[in-house]
Amino acid sequence: MLFEDRFEAGRQLASELGEFANRNDVVVLALPRGGVPVGYEVAMALHAPLDVFVVRKLGVPGQEELAMGALAPGGITVLNREVVEGLGIAPETINEAAAREGHELERREREYRNGRPAVEVQGRTVILLDDGLATGSSMRVAAAAIRKKDAAHIVVAVPVAAPSTCAEFAAEVDRVFCAVTPEPFWTVGQSEFCSNYRRRGSGVVAPRCRSLLAESCVAADASFGLSAGYL
Repeated sequence: MLFEDRFEAGRQLASELGEFANRNDVVVLALPRGGVPVGYEVAMALHAPLDVFVVRKLGVPGQEELAMGALAPGGITVLNREVVEGLGIAPETINEAAAREGHELERREREYRNGRPAVEVQGRTVILLDDGLATGSSMRVAAAAIRKKDAAHIVVAVPVAAPSTCAEFAAEVDRVFCAVTPEPFWTVGQSEFCSNYRRRGSGVVAPRCRSLLAESCVAADASFGLSAGYL
């Protein structure tokens, strides 16, 4: 399966999530930026509210693309112990990175939501979405943070994932949906099957994320007969 872009990937993924459609206990949370167009299509298909859930990767100094962990709202951190211990990364280095990324996380939350409050997840079924899973560090910290917010059920759904990572999540959350699990798998952007992903993903910037969230908010309001600003 080859996705033309993240919107098509979201539509394909939504076709596997029909059991969650038209339920007022379901909310879709997308990890920006790449997860937002995927989440938009899923939320529209399910008639569910969409919000962002911002996490920040904690990159190894000098090798920032390599994640030593990830940070979620509320200061929740999940570390990649294999990377941290393998490279001998000091706690001070991790704390410095977490403090730096914490400020950026707060800034991005304000930017994406454009004044809207975060959606309530307590007691609800939360579908966590991204455009793919490689090591899964960002999704893992998101799931941990949502668990602390007392969500009733946590569902992880992605268009593409490393087979081993998809299998790992089956033991960590309530449900997992990975539309495609190609072998071999390197990263979401480098996987041969999604070559258009990387090229077309560069246009998913903050203003576009805000507009998708706003469109989804209006659609969810209409579906459930709610007043504007439900998110």
